[in-house]
Amino acid sequence: MTTPKLTPISEFQSPANSPQLVPSLGLFSSTALVIGSMIGSGIFIVEADIARGTDSPALLLGAWVVTGVLTMIGALSYGELAAMMPRAGGQYVYLRESLGPLWGFLYGWTLFLVIQTGTIAAVCVAFGKFLGVFFPQISTTHWLLHIAHVPALRVGPMVLGNMDIGLNTANLTGIVVLFFLAIVNMFGVNLGAMIQNVFTSAKALSLAGLVLLAFTVGRNATAWAANFGPGLSQFWKNAGWSSLHPVQVGVGGPIVWVNLLVILAVVQTGSLFSADAWNNITFTAGEVKNPKRNIPLSLVLGTGFVLTVYFLASLGYLLVLPLHGDPNGATVLARGIQYASEDRVGTAALEQIFHSAGAWLMAGAILISTFGCANGLTLAGARVYYAMSRDGLFFKSVGKLHPKFKTPAAGLLIQAVWATFLCLSGSYGQLLDYIIFAALFFYMLTIFGLFVLRFKRPNAVRPYKALGYPILPALYIAMAGWICIVLLRYKPQYTWPGMVLVVLGIPVYFFWSSINKQPKPYLHAKE
Repeated sequence: MTTPKLTPISEFQSPANSPQLVPSLGLFSSTALVIGSMIGSGIFIVEADIARGTDSPALLLGAWVVTGVLTMIGALSYGELAAMMPRAGGQYVYLRESLGPLWGFLYGWTLFLVIQTGTIAAVCVAFGKFLGVFFPQISTTHWLLHIAHVPALRVGPMVLGNMDIGLNTANLTGIVVLFFLAIVNMFGVNLGAMIQNVFTSAKALSLAGLVLLAFTVGRNATAWAANFGPGLSQFWKNAGWSSLHPVQVGVGGPIVWVNLLVILAVVQTGSLFSADAWNNITFTAGEVKNPKRNIPLSLVLGTGFVLTVYFLASLGYLLVLPLHGDPNGATVLARGIQYASEDRVGTAALEQIFHSAGAWLMAGAILISTFGCANGLTLAGARVYYAMSRDGLFFKSVGKLHPKFKTPAAGLLIQAVWATFLCLSGSYGQLLDYIIFAALFFYMLTIFGLFVLRFKRPNAVRPYKALGYPILPALYIAMAGWICIVLLRYKPQYTWPGMVLVVLGIPVYFFWSSINKQPKPYLHAKE
């Protein structure tokens, strides 16, 4: 009797009767997908919350440095996995192969339930909100059908509910956009990629323009004196090892004072969310030309560009607006970054530069940004559900490709339907609060899986090896682990609900496994 032989992952082939995705995405399109999926509306908004938390110009930038280090190490580590396993599903496949099918499913389950669809819903509704700048009748308060208001429900340190259910002109606009993008992407990855390339180029130019304006005509003496001062005295204010920062534990909990290592971890909920979705290119690996080269390269190029622009944009905000401000201030300078109206720091910066026209310019930039972001998320997400279905862990129809366009049409449709439900229920806002902890948890698991595969499959073909292995991947796990511990302790409203959603996937996994007892084609091959 011979023992089973574990075939190197890179040598596995799909079964002869399985539907085949068509490799169509080159390096430019792959990089555009990384950039387009990452840049949404976050960079224009989250600075206010980070500024209130850190209360220091140096720590504001420090938060982006932490995000940049984590994200770049993650991209470098995922490059090895992507080159080893260049198939549709990306991170789902990496977890399945390294830690087992349960962990892969839990990731796919959370992605479908919260991470991907919740982000799509939020980004599309944000598109509607900013379209309202040009068409005032489009608003979250202009109800076409108001079904109910769910009252706030206090559960320990968390508040659940407190949302409106129904259809207003803003979420209707968002629903139209998400279905439009789902249908467009059904007509082939080339069409979706073309849209992605156009809007990614436009949003990259918009962000670059914002940075350029901030560093040139937008600089002003008031902001410089407040944020930097003589000898950078103001820049380092509240950034020392002995400096303490107030943090409210949970919702309505006590105020505690924490050091800079803790506060930098706490504010990562904003900066990491803004830089998330960089892994989406791995979901489309089955449609990338020369994926063993192009996916690792697009990960590094795309994340490197976005992280650099994000840091420069944050520095640019400090050149245009004071960090500290008065919430009741009459001007954008008086309110500063901390209290920009509705946290729209990007809009405040352009208003300071161009006065009343600034709001229109920023609204236009965000419309371009959110549309391109929604398209990238829509295109990529359906590939994960397709891979899950091929493993018998999702609806069977989702594992079939459109006979003519070779796209996961059913996956695109079911993703749009669930995102629509989130839009109508108003729940996407709270779900977004749970995304970063859940996403960070699975990022850590995936990078841990890199170590597991190096041990389990030392002879597997690795066209690209993670730079800095094992030190950098271990550093990622340590840093991300610290952030998760801090969030569990000080921001339970962002963590425990996300953990519950993940755990709820366990019985669902065993349900799918019991009704689809089919061999998994990618795991083992016999001698």
